[in-house]
Amino acid sequence: MKISIDNSLPLPLQRRGETHEIHDMKKYETGSESLFTPPLERVGETSLNIIKVGGGVVENPASLASLLDQFAALEGRKLLVHGGGRLATAMATSLGIESRMVGGRRITDDKMLEVVTMVYGGLVNKRIVAGLQAKGVRAIGLTGVDGDVIRSHKRPPKRIMMDDGTEQMVDFGFVGDVDKVDAQLLASLIEGGTVPVVAPLTHDGEGNILNTNADTIAASVACALADYYDVTLTFCFEKAGVLRDANDDSSVIPLIDEVLADKLISEGIIAGGMIPKIENALDAIHKGVRQVVITHSENIDGSRGSIIKE
Repeated sequence: MKISIDNSLPLPLQRRGETHEIHDMKKYETGSESLFTPPLERVGETSLNIIKVGGGVVENPASLASLLDQFAALEGRKLLVHGGGRLATAMATSLGIESRMVGGRRITDDKMLEVVTMVYGGLVNKRIVAGLQAKGVRAIGLTGVDGDVIRSHKRPPKRIMMDDGTEQMVDFGFVGDVDKVDAQLLASLIEGGTVPVVAPLTHDGEGNILNTNADTIAASVACALADYYDVTLTFCFEKAGVLRDANDDSSVIPLIDEVLADKLISEGIIAGGMIPKIENALDAIHKGVRQVVITHSENIDGSRGSIIKE
């Protein structure tokens, strides 16, 4: 089968050296025996928009339709990462499976792993891909398992700060922490004219699928591609941004750095699922992502919301 490539697009896929650092976690050697993808070389000031859409938007047909309209209209190179936690919770409930969350993150036992694999990699991913195809977007659905695009390891038990201020050792079960992203594969898809739609599932290389936080997926993908593109990462959900008062959409905090984030977390203003979102946003900025915005799903162009800076 002959694959048609749009040659009008610059192809930033040149090798850069003999070693490469992925998310400052590990270095690897290039060559045919390498487990990891060879490094690439940035070409020009090519922009890439990475949009992460939360489960609250995905589960609402009207909100999802609006988001897909905006995403389809977004010009240039783009990639979408989606969640789907609320749909997974609803599916689990219908199957009589208990859902547990700690610190904004899901506990994933073997039964819940089956649920999230079905919901994230199947129902939600293909619903989004089909919706984008209907709008003329050449979308391709992926999980981190497909093409070995995102490799992770099973998270060990870790100490978590609870909402009441106490700490607790938590075993998250079949949850993955990202080790590497195959930026070359993703860039090849993007430069070939397709739009990756990534579901929050990864694998450990040993045959095990791992549930992985969608915000973490988005930030990890953004960091991996930041060497080769000018990346803007936008987290969009049902709120106008990071709010000082959760019940007041006009209380958006327009600019957040690490010092302010720590203060807002200690005061309980940033809490629950917003904590890992902020942590991932700050990590992405530290690792070369040009801009991170947290905003309402109606504003994926980044015109409004909270901007995260160093």
